[in-house]
Amino acid sequence: MFAHQLLLPEGIRRENNKMCEEVEIPPNDPIYFSSQFKSLFPAQIGQLVFKGMKRLNRIQSIVFETAYNSNENLLICAPTGAGKTNIAMLTVLHEIRQHLQPGGVIKKDEFKIVYVAPMKALAAEMTNYFSKRLEPLGITVKELTGDMQLTKGEILRTQMLVTTPEKWDVVTRKSVGDVSLSQIVRLLILDEVHLLHEDRGPVLESLVARTIRQVESTQSMIRILGLSATLPNYLDVATFLHVNPYIGLFFFDGRFRPVPLGQTFVGIKTTNKVNGLVDSHALVLQVMVFVHARNATVRTAMALIEMAKNHGEICFFQPDQGSDYGQCEKQVRGLNGMLEAETLQPIASEMFPEGFGIHHAGMLRSDRSLMQSLFSKGYLKVLVCTATLAWGVNLPAHAVIIKGTQIYDAKRGAFVDLGILDVMQIFGRAGRPQFDKFGEGTIITTHDKLSHYLTLLTQQNPIESQYLSSLADNLNAEIALGTVTNVEEAVKWLSYTYLYVRMRANPLAYGINHKMDPNLELFRTELVVESGRRLDKAHMIRFEERTGYFASTDLGRTASHFYIRYNTIEVSSTQQELHEGEAHMEVCLQVREEELEELDQMQVNFCELLAAGGVENSYGKVNILLQTYISRGDVDSFSLISDLSYVAQNAARIMRALFEIALRKRWPAMTYRLLTLCKVIDKRLWGFAHPLRQFPNLSHIVLNRLEEKKLTVDKLKEMRKDEIGKPASMFSVLMRHRQTLSKTLHIQPITRTVLRVRLMVTPDFRWNDQVTQNSFAYLVVSKEPQHVVFTIPIFEPLPSQYYIRVVSDRWLGAEAVCIINFQNLVLPERHPPHTELLDLQPLPVIALRNPEYESLYKFTHFNPIQTQIFHTLYHTDTNVLLGAPTGSGKTIAAEMAIVNYLLGFLQVVYIAPLKALVRERMEDWKIRIQEKLGKKVVELTGDVTPDVRAIAQADLIVTTPEKWDGVSRSWQNRSYVQKVAILIIDEIHLLGEDRGPVLEVIVSRTNFISSHTSKSVRVVGLSTALANARDLADWLGIKQVGLFNFRPSVRPVPLEVHIHGFPGQHYCPRMASMNKPTFQAIRSHSPAKPVLIFVSSRRQTRLTALDLIAYLATEDNPKQWLDSNLKLTLAFGIGLHHAGLHERDRKTVEELFVNCKIQVLVATSTLAWGVNFPAHLVVVKGTEYYDGKSRRYVDYPITDVLQMMGRAGRPQFDEQGKAVILVHDIKKDFYKKFLYEPFPVESSLLSVLSDHLNAEIAAGTISSKQDAMDYITWTYFFRRLVMNPSYYSLADTSHESINKYLSNLVEQSLRDLEISHCIEIKEDERTVEPLTYGRIASYYYLKHQSVGMFKERLRAELSCSGLSFMWLSQDAEEYAELPVRHNEDQLNSQLAQQLPLQVNPHSFDSAHTKTHLLLQAHFSRAQLPCSDYSTDTKTVLDNAIRICQAMLDVAANEGWLVTAISICNLVQMVVQGRWLHDSSLLTLPHIEQQHLHLFSHLPMLEVRMSVKGWWEENQEQMERPVHIVSKNLREDRNWLDIHADQEYVLQVCLHRMTVGQQKVSVPGAPAPLTSSAVSAEALWTRLASAHSLSVCMGAVTALIQL
Repeated sequence: MFAHQLLLPEGIRRENNKMCEEVEIPPNDPIYFSSQFKSLFPAQIGQLVFKGMKRLNRIQSIVFETAYNSNENLLICAPTGAGKTNIAMLTVLHEIRQHLQPGGVIKKDEFKIVYVAPMKALAAEMTNYFSKRLEPLGITVKELTGDMQLTKGEILRTQMLVTTPEKWDVVTRKSVGDVSLSQIVRLLILDEVHLLHEDRGPVLESLVARTIRQVESTQSMIRILGLSATLPNYLDVATFLHVNPYIGLFFFDGRFRPVPLGQTFVGIKTTNKVNGLVDSHALVLQVMVFVHARNATVRTAMALIEMAKNHGEICFFQPDQGSDYGQCEKQVRGLNGMLEAETLQPIASEMFPEGFGIHHAGMLRSDRSLMQSLFSKGYLKVLVCTATLAWGVNLPAHAVIIKGTQIYDAKRGAFVDLGILDVMQIFGRAGRPQFDKFGEGTIITTHDKLSHYLTLLTQQNPIESQYLSSLADNLNAEIALGTVTNVEEAVKWLSYTYLYVRMRANPLAYGINHKMDPNLELFRTELVVESGRRLDKAHMIRFEERTGYFASTDLGRTASHFYIRYNTIEVSSTQQELHEGEAHMEVCLQVREEELEELDQMQVNFCELLAAGGVENSYGKVNILLQTYISRGDVDSFSLISDLSYVAQNAARIMRALFEIALRKRWPAMTYRLLTLCKVIDKRLWGFAHPLRQFPNLSHIVLNRLEEKKLTVDKLKEMRKDEIGKPASMFSVLMRHRQTLSKTLHIQPITRTVLRVRLMVTPDFRWNDQVTQNSFAYLVVSKEPQHVVFTIPIFEPLPSQYYIRVVSDRWLGAEAVCIINFQNLVLPERHPPHTELLDLQPLPVIALRNPEYESLYKFTHFNPIQTQIFHTLYHTDTNVLLGAPTGSGKTIAAEMAIVNYLLGFLQVVYIAPLKALVRERMEDWKIRIQEKLGKKVVELTGDVTPDVRAIAQADLIVTTPEKWDGVSRSWQNRSYVQKVAILIIDEIHLLGEDRGPVLEVIVSRTNFISSHTSKSVRVVGLSTALANARDLADWLGIKQVGLFNFRPSVRPVPLEVHIHGFPGQHYCPRMASMNKPTFQAIRSHSPAKPVLIFVSSRRQTRLTALDLIAYLATEDNPKQWLDSNLKLTLAFGIGLHHAGLHERDRKTVEELFVNCKIQVLVATSTLAWGVNFPAHLVVVKGTEYYDGKSRRYVDYPITDVLQMMGRAGRPQFDEQGKAVILVHDIKKDFYKKFLYEPFPVESSLLSVLSDHLNAEIAAGTISSKQDAMDYITWTYFFRRLVMNPSYYSLADTSHESINKYLSNLVEQSLRDLEISHCIEIKEDERTVEPLTYGRIASYYYLKHQSVGMFKERLRAELSCSGLSFMWLSQDAEEYAELPVRHNEDQLNSQLAQQLPLQVNPHSFDSAHTKTHLLLQAHFSRAQLPCSDYSTDTKTVLDNAIRICQAMLDVAANEGWLVTAISICNLVQMVVQGRWLHDSSLLTLPHIEQQHLHLFSHLPMLEVRMSVKGWWEENQEQMERPVHIVSKNLREDRNWLDIHADQEYVLQVCLHRMTVGQQKVSVPGAPAPLTSSAVSAEALWTRLASAHSLSVCMGAVTALIQL
């Protein structure tokens, strides 16, 4: 046939007879090599790695320059044994040199090298090779395969990973955004690239396509090196690998083989002549005979020995008896391994004297190693082995023979042809470079396969792509990864595959009309759309054909991560039962007649469960094999051994996938069963077995007895040592390490249908790697107690109880059950309906009937909400609660209430939750109210505190809750507090957040002041839409008239919300996986309008913006989001906004965004509150943030998410706003519920009740326990306690229960205050009196624990330097809230090394330690590691002064003068930002340490002090000197006694000792004053920035009246 005609090389010998056809291809003559061999390079790094090698071979010398001295991608096509591994080593050395620092230090954390080997055995061999070679450089090489798992820490510490294609495919499918791995790979080495035409070729195509796309999108360099056997179409493979054919492509044919290879092909025409032919070919030096079954090794070896004896040729095989022959023979007799049912020793002993041996993976490692050693020494002339020897061990022979080419493939459940890769690897073992001039390779196959192997081994046909067979699986993987989101991207992705290269080169082979579609655009689109439809039908993706968009589903992601094929998912999705998910495996495994008997025996002996279908069906066979594997049963049949291995390899993965599917579908019972099955398969231990069987160091005898007596672990814990007997001590150790948990549970009803559960899980065991084998871990539990907060739905009628089961992910029998009992649960009342928005005619601004007021507004009509509330706010003085969505114009509503009070010269207080909001209001009202209406507006915050007179004269005070709380605590002494006529509280729904208690106290105190002064104060609360607005209104004293609570949907601009869930246990990779959907959301919803992206941290602003830029870089118009004038500044039209930016930079970005010069602004969540920047589209990228105090990621309050969403939609520009919320998939339903219906506001007063009670006691408002109880009844907490008692752990709402609850609450709070020395409870146990320390805590707005700590730890004897007090101040409770962000413990450790005072090295993750380091850095003027630390320093310093002042008052109260002076020193250090021992000159502006020598010639002053007055022993006035000392203050000689009833004069004399000789010029300082006639005003203007003023004088005497 024409299609099978072969063009064979010249000089071949061909023989054809009745028995067989034989084709012999003689070895090639070595090619003449004109140039010199490359000597090893002089670089020391190369000499270390290639130690023992003098020069490179021919091929390595040719490739050297490109491999070692360039970054070019490479494709090396060369015969097996040509030294391709050393070429790989050259590229590895080149990469290492890129990261070599001066001095020989390698920056190991900057790069990763990945070597992809086709088989696990080869991966192990390569790991050993590279480890030994790279060890002198300190480079760590690790194997990462299915057999060798690495922890994340091990991967981080490894510079080179040797892996298999499938394993690296799985890793790169999952690790998007994981900087520690896939994104710092700098070199990818692909061994055996000619695999492309085999079944595993699609995996290689996916890897290369993914890598090249990553290079293009991230603009990072990843070099690709392809190593291959000789290929006919090497140019196509080079194109696929993006190799420059003129620089990086090297092709070497068989002539470059170090030992030329002669090849013989034998096609057998009969079935019983194989062994005879093997015998005729065995008369050579050393031969390796490869067979394809373990039991065939013995049979073949014995048959060959028998035939050799029959032909009288056994002498050719018998070994020469050298000096160590006897020792070797003794070792053979000592073999103790097993061969199936019999021992290995007699068989090996019989074969060894005849020069024969066997080798396969079923033997013990020691036995295999002995056989290899005997063969290499020459004592074995014939080694009969399986193909694993060709891959795993570099053991050459003169000749190799492949006996038969039919091998059993468990994946297909049938016999298949031996792969060309295996044939070439086996032939590569022929020829020993140091002994042979040529090698011989013989392949014996059936006659019909002869032409097939001749074609493959003589490279007649080009290799084709097999990608179409797995296109659906790989497309699903890319969609799940997020790199493909629509048809257009998928079509482009296909262009990176080898399939695309071959379709263009050979279109007819793929059924394509090349002329009609030259770039294959239409054909690729067809392929993608068809695969998309199939995946959509299987529910693996969601495919909208109209728009062409793909969206991954939980099922698709699970299939991608667990490497489950589309066929399996398709079968399992058509059948309802989950256990049918193994369908793909079932179809593969066929039941053969010869297996039935053994399967029956296995079913009887090893199966604990009924195998449905029995032994006749494929799924029954899978079931029996899986149960046999779990029971650790023995299998005899070779095909069943292969099938069992295949089932074992796949079962754990498939079961984990089914577990994930059940978990995502929220089937708790099925999830629990599947997790148990996963652990049963992993441990090979049945679930009913004793849990202690998981410990490897317990004997089976003891374990069997435990099971016989049914002694559970709990029973063993209760038994005494004498009852247990000898194993008691062992049991005691194991019990301590057995993973058990203790747990506490607290439930809170949020609404009648949602229950919040707070679960604290604490490990109740000791971790020990040796005992637990370092392999068991809980999904959520670490060494510290873990707080797990989640919500669950509840339905009426309530069930009796819910069960919460905490289960170990790896450990059988380690679980805990919590029961939620609903018998005593009291659900909150149903919420009243919302205020309906009436269909009213919009009210014109002239309704204000005051031209001055009308001039405040640029618009002509109020919006519908403002129209409906206008009369109540403007024409009445009733209290008002306005609940409306963000962007509804609530600020204008506040102004309606304000203006009439301003006209009547009454004082107005406006409270905003953030300083940024206060600043925004001030900027606006300074112009509109102060300038236009002539009313004085004053800001009162922690940053700005005007004097009392300015506050008293203000018409409108804009302040924060904490500041007004501190001010109003002393309301009796502050008249301006009593003058307030209206209190406006913005964002009053924050009552439920951390700062809510302050708002509660302010309103309660306002009502209290109003009742005592008989002067009513109007309260106006502004809020988002509320669920329980009626409760809040009742607390504010609002009747039905003043309550307006509109629906969340009532917005000036309608809002379209999209919520997308993202899987992933770990935060950072999950955030990274959201970047591509964010980019797609912008393209879909707002391609040309402003976009706000909210993220949780400053780091995330940077990472998000960089990823968006990377995606833009792949677009046709990467500058599409940019105004043309800004290409030099914000190159891609993306701005960043967070608190760490300089004020100037923040203002610039804000102006650019507001003026639409940039389209996208990536901001932290604070921007949602701080600045009113509406946009067309808002993307909330993640709803969690890192809480430094609890050291975990916690959810945003729902109010924050609503506030961010509220920024979507610009009333003057948009008809509709759009919000895209990207959340953790398990929280998607929660946000679906509460983003569309309002969230009830609960009180959070309980956690800080003690501090607020202390403030009221100090102010005199509370003087007894009864007063405290009465005070609580004024609070919002009391309202909610009655309405939702279970939320606050109150059993019922009877009068008696409430009284008892409040009494206990007051009692506990007052006890806490008493322990902190803040109050005194009198003997009658009812009356309370404030103590000085309580007043100090209240005055300085400190927590009572801080003042109590000062009282306990301050001493009169502490050092005078101020350093002791620095340690003390850092431990204040106020600093516990300082955030220690993710990985900041490492930054703290680095910062500590630059600072003078040492800290506890084990506390770098402590907020107090960070506070101490920031104070030290402030005093040392040290460089801070990042901008976050600058903001944190400001926070620390804001608190430092009042904490120090409180310490000073404590010291003064105790009468400790030295302590008080030391604290003053600390205050000076804080204010000046210098250490106490620093030169005082450093406090001058522009003066640094390096400038001090310039002051050595300035005038020096002598200071003398004396006291003039009367002393008892003298009759007239005397003058006595005073010693000026800085040390030993307590010595009597340094003190001067004076009389209390006398008058004294202190004389200070300053005398100039030297005269200045030169002018001092300080770099960077202002120019010196030259004119003597400079006015005083000018002088102070010049010195305004100075911290102190130094004056030189001749002799000045200052008289100070004492």
